[in-house]
Amino acid sequence: MLAYAFRVLQEDRYKEIAVEDFEHVEDLLAAILAKGIAHQIKKGLGREYISHIGALSSPRGKINISTSLKSRTLLKRQLVCEFYEFSENAYVNQILKSTVLILLRSDEVKRNQKKSLKKVMLYFHDVDILRLSEINWTGIKYHNNNSTYKMLINICYLVIEALLPNMQEGSMKMSHFKDEQMHRLFEKFVLEYYRKHYPLYNASAAHINWNTDDESDLLPIMKTDITLKHGKKILIIDTKYFSRTLQSNTLYNSHSIHSGNLFQIFSYVKNKDVSRSGDVSGVILYAKTDEEISPNNSYIMDGNKISVRTLDLNKDFKGIKDQLDRIADEWM
Repeated sequence: MLAYAFRVLQEDRYKEIAVEDFEHVEDLLAAILAKGIAHQIKKGLGREYISHIGALSSPRGKINISTSLKSRTLLKRQLVCEFYEFSENAYVNQILKSTVLILLRSDEVKRNQKKSLKKVMLYFHDVDILRLSEINWTGIKYHNNNSTYKMLINICYLVIEALLPNMQEGSMKMSHFKDEQMHRLFEKFVLEYYRKHYPLYNASAAHINWNTDDESDLLPIMKTDITLKHGKKILIIDTKYFSRTLQSNTLYNSHSIHSGNLFQIFSYVKNKDVSRSGDVSGVILYAKTDEEISPNNSYIMDGNKISVRTLDLNKDFKGIKDQLDRIADEWM
């Protein structure tokens, strides 16, 4: 899933990771980071302008006279200056270093991966360490100069968000990823799978306009997880990663699909099929859980096909590939 979600992992430098066996997810993420950081070092570590304030014998930047007088630096023939340095102590490098130090303390990371991580950390001597709980993930801005960091920072996010609860209890074993994190990864994996293996289907996370003649400014935005197009036919896939895929009624000992999930995909399909041609179909794609019942059903709803499918991720890649291929083949 990581390899598809972050397409950069399919590059040549990660090929040896693809054939290696990893017992623990921490070990896999450590291997990815070691390779990715080593490549980033060859390209050059990202830098940014860092603000400094200090007393200097050779003034530069903005001179603060009042502070210089108060601190009596003039007696030492120095002036307090505010200046900027183009430094490798950039925020993204601080996140990388902080994450690597966590992995180096994990018992689940093998010795050879730790050796590789220590090797790349030699280039981070002047980079500060962050308090993990205070990292501002949403505040990171990517641009042309640091776009290659995006995958590495996302890996750091997976590591830190999964390790942090256990670290607070004194343990270094990785906890399970939260459903929200896994849902994003699952969604991105399915989208990138169809992009790579079905290029003619123009897979995208497309927006859908509300089929209304009135002002729609206050209506919520409809953005699909995956939309496939081929000719006039359209398939909308809504991915779901829950600990439980079905809702149950204990009084009647019955199970049913979550109504909110059905209403959502039905709304997507009907608003997309403006001409009511029936060429637009929808699929709710659940990640398989340990429940005894796994939904795999199809329905014709007001002229459009709505399906519910379960993807078993506990198979080898060929098994996962066959399931995703069947969804595309059935739609066509």
